[in-house]
Amino acid sequence: MSPALQGKVSAYQSVAAHGGVAAADPHQLIMMLLDGALARIVQARACNARAQRHDRNRHLERAVAIVSELRASLDLSRGLLARNLDDLYEFVSRQLLLGQLTSEVKPLESSASILQEIRAAWSALQPFQNDQRQQGFVKSS
Repeated sequence: MSPALQGKVSAYQSVAAHGGVAAADPHQLIMMLLDGALARIVQARACNARAQRHDRNRHLERAVAIVSELRASLDLSRGLLARNLDDLYEFVSRQLLLGQLTSEVKPLESSASILQEIRAAWSALQPFQNDQRQQGFVKSS
């Protein structure tokens, strides 16, 4: 892809992402953050395979920043689940940093695996929330 076309595609993706964030409910925002972290890990692994160290590090830094946002979104006063997620996000951050320092793939694989599990569980909550909203138990955003 030409640099000019790549710039236009990037601008379109940025506008689409910002529009998606503006229209998203909290559940969708968490899904978007999880998807973003997973995408950055995939990109980092591809860069690692091509020995593109600078790009790999940039993608991993973004993944760590996203995981930090996920941690910041937790209300730790809400119980054990929030604290367990906090511990998992902390572990994922440490694994991503380890992968960045050592160029090993295994920490990236374990980070992606954990985030995929969290995403699958989070995704399963959407039908429940929709059902609760329809029955009037949960307020619409």
